[in-house]
Amino acid sequence: MTSQDATQPVGSALRIAPAFIATTADVPLGVSTAVTALYVADAGRYVIKSVTNTAVRDDVELNYPTVAKVGMQAIVQTAAPRCIFLTLDDEADPLARWLSVSELTTSQGRLLPPALAADVVRRGAGEARMQVIELLYGSAALAGQPPAKLIQTELGVPHRTASSWIIAARAAGRLRGMNYNAGRPAGG
Repeated sequence: MTSQDATQPVGSALRIAPAFIATTADVPLGVSTAVTALYVADAGRYVIKSVTNTAVRDDVELNYPTVAKVGMQAIVQTAAPRCIFLTLDDEADPLARWLSVSELTTSQGRLLPPALAADVVRRGAGEARMQVIELLYGSAALAGQPPAKLIQTELGVPHRTASSWIIAARAAGRLRGMNYNAGRPAGG
């Protein structure tokens, strides 16, 4: 996936690939899986549209108990950060460098360097905070993960603060096209 594939604007600063196919092989299970996901604006996230499972060993039968062990939502959650892009430059500049969320992730599995997270948390970090909340919320919601939890983890703030910042970002129009419904059944 490249930034050229990210043609769908979401929020005020993110661009995403409108669809993707993610493939993976679970060697111990003996199953290869291809998941096709499509961004659905009404849902505000990537929605799984098709799944193809293939037995990769002769001793594996594709039956309900075997296929039920395939984590389709986990595949989407792993692939989505490679399909969500933003630029730190002026997005109107044709030479602007667009980065995927996966490219921003540090070796410690965090999206934000600790110094940036500290700056965002401090009082009066208005626009910078909104940009970071949009990035974090979009990264989680589009992949079907809880955004407030990611914001809590990345910024080291309580759930109440994360929720308040999400409400403020939504009111500012920063989260258009992104949604997370708590309690949605896994895999769908």
